[in-house]
Amino acid sequence: MQEVSLHYRIPGFFFSPLLYLSVMKRNPVQILLFQLITACFTLTSFAQQGYYPDSNWIRQPAAKLGMKQELVDSAVALAKRSEIELDTDLRIAAYKSYQREPGYQILGPMKDRGKPAGLIIRKGYIVASWGDIERVDMTFSVTKSYLSTIAGLAVDQGLIRSTRDKLNNYVWDGSFDSPHNSKITWEHLLNQSSDWSGELFGQQDWADRPPREGTIDDWKNRKLQEPGTFFKYNDIRVNLLAYSLLQVWRKPLPQVLKEQIQDPIGASTTWRWYGYSNSWVTMDGLQVQSVSGGGHFGGGMFINTVDQARYGLLFLRKGKWKNKQLLSENWIQQALAPSPANKAYGYLWWNNSDQSLKGAPANLYYAAGYGGNYIIIDYKNELVVVTRWTNQQVGEIMRLIIQACE
Repeated sequence: MQEVSLHYRIPGFFFSPLLYLSVMKRNPVQILLFQLITACFTLTSFAQQGYYPDSNWIRQPAAKLGMKQELVDSAVALAKRSEIELDTDLRIAAYKSYQREPGYQILGPMKDRGKPAGLIIRKGYIVASWGDIERVDMTFSVTKSYLSTIAGLAVDQGLIRSTRDKLNNYVWDGSFDSPHNSKITWEHLLNQSSDWSGELFGQQDWADRPPREGTIDDWKNRKLQEPGTFFKYNDIRVNLLAYSLLQVWRKPLPQVLKEQIQDPIGASTTWRWYGYSNSWVTMDGLQVQSVSGGGHFGGGMFINTVDQARYGLLFLRKGKWKNKQLLSENWIQQALAPSPANKAYGYLWWNNSDQSLKGAPANLYYAAGYGGNYIIIDYKNELVVVTRWTNQQVGEIMRLIIQACE
């Protein structure tokens, strides 16, 4: 009969029932010492790991987490009454917002938006919520920060050797062949300083958020900026990043995100990540959709508030979920570091050094999307805040939440 060996691993200690029995045969002082050591290792581990939610996310009173309840209540009340003035039909909202863009059209799915919703998380626990936090909504450019993580996973796993590598070493279909485009690195696409020139899925780079001055001919024939020196927020170039990452992963990016991030952090099965009706490409003989980095032309990430809070908690814990490092701490540092062309922007993540979130501290990091969608991370106070469809009061909401921690 095969011998069965039972072992258990407690933090920092390899424990076997045989070891325990051998201790039990000794005197009471040794037994007590053994139990104290075991307890200390266990408590140390829990203290270092912190709380992570399972399927049910535990709520704690503000006072138990060192927060002033009246200030938390004030922040929630402000969030509830700070709904953005934006058409509920987001197709109408998009056409109004981007009517200056030559040839603008919606190419991907869109969905009517919900009402304001949000979560306040401290030390991993839910402190407060408002609105329908289970409702799946578009999140627009918050999607960019998920795309950044796909790049981080590729770097962590050696699929991309360095963000300083030029794209033409990875993508050789002509997208990076011109004298200007051949200089572009992964970093330039990640911090939106590439000034890539070209067309992708029928969309011209110059047509995305064109300057107020000039004509179409001026925009087409503009002087190209040296990659890395000039910041320009541009969805077509972010979509180019997604397309380039597809060439590296060679499988759908939503599948990568699901397997390596969303499933391990316990996200629901309700989120979706879309591209466009014309962004299907052939990958190893199969048709795969290249997803978009936002909802500018439709598509992007459709997700609920709770799932976004889980993602924010992963970043608050520097890429670690329970006992597994899903994303390297080194990548988290890279993604959040200020870029040369824009000190308030990293690898598709923002910081508040430019006071875009007016009244809130400069040391906040956040993912931001059209319509007032945010995932905000405050390392100092161990906070994750998610807000949906919120107007310019986001900074004041954060000020109240942070004041509640002091």
